[in-house]
Amino acid sequence: MIPLKTDLERYVLPERCDCGSPLGCQKCRVLIVLDASAKDKPRTVVSGDLVSEDREISPISPSIPILKLAVGQSVKLEAYARLGRGKEHAKWQPATVSALTEGKGEGVYILKVESNGTLPAKEIVTRSIEKLEEKLKELQKEIEAKAE
Repeated sequence: MIPLKTDLERYVLPERCDCGSPLGCQKCRVLIVLDASAKDKPRTVVSGDLVSEDREISPISPSIPILKLAVGQSVKLEAYARLGRGKEHAKWQPATVSALTEGKGEGVYILKVESNGTLPAKEIVTRSIEKLEEKLKELQKEIEAKAE
């Protein structure tokens, strides 16, 4: 679970993609390749060794350890990174901490959001508000339909 910098404008959720492929396409996934070996001495393979087909989609830090190779060992792999929702799995949660506290004035609240680096905190809040607005509109339509 290596957090990747994410661009929500360039990629869509797999279930919203029109490709219909279980492997996805350029609109709903990114290919990431790892090809590393330890020749003369043991080596720790790190997130910086991952090569993404999209330069904008990369690990948030190049120094996250992935595995250790003994002398003479190597590893090759291809992986697909795709968007997902935090309610499906924790790996897709962009915020590590969020807290709402009371401010100094009456009716004043302070929202603190700490990002894991995949998205800026401001974008996490903005996207969350947009998603909440969508859900409220859906709820309003359902209420209106049942009232008829």
